[in-house]
Amino acid sequence: MAHKQLTKAEEQVMQFLWKLERGFLKDILEFFPDPRPAYTTVSTVIRVLVKKEFIGFKTYGKINEYYPLISKNQYFNSRLKPIISEYFTESTSNFASYFANSKLNLSELEEIQLLVEEKIKKLKSKRK
Repeated sequence: MAHKQLTKAEEQVMQFLWKLERGFLKDILEFFPDPRPAYTTVSTVIRVLVKKEFIGFKTYGKINEYYPLISKNQYFNSRLKPIISEYFTESTSNFASYFANSKLNLSELEEIQLLVEEKIKKLKSKRK
């Protein structure tokens, strides 16, 4: 399922809902820093996210409990693929090279190296 990019307000609500895993509008509203947006503003953003099929809900009487229909990782991957395609000529190697040549410090590069090595081990163990 291909998802469109979220607006800044929509993404902010999704970030809160991903942390909550499920919650009512008042729970989501509590994540906003002061001054908080109006209840109706957040309600409108949530309705749009339901329509876009990013959020599902279960109704209890007159109130809805909301939950994400797409994981944070799924959304991130859907946003990353076009960036790799557009800026790195569809090459994940070029993308990785960008990080290797960026201003990451030694510990950040070592952390990336460990993640890559772990993934290589997992893939090799699946081949056996």
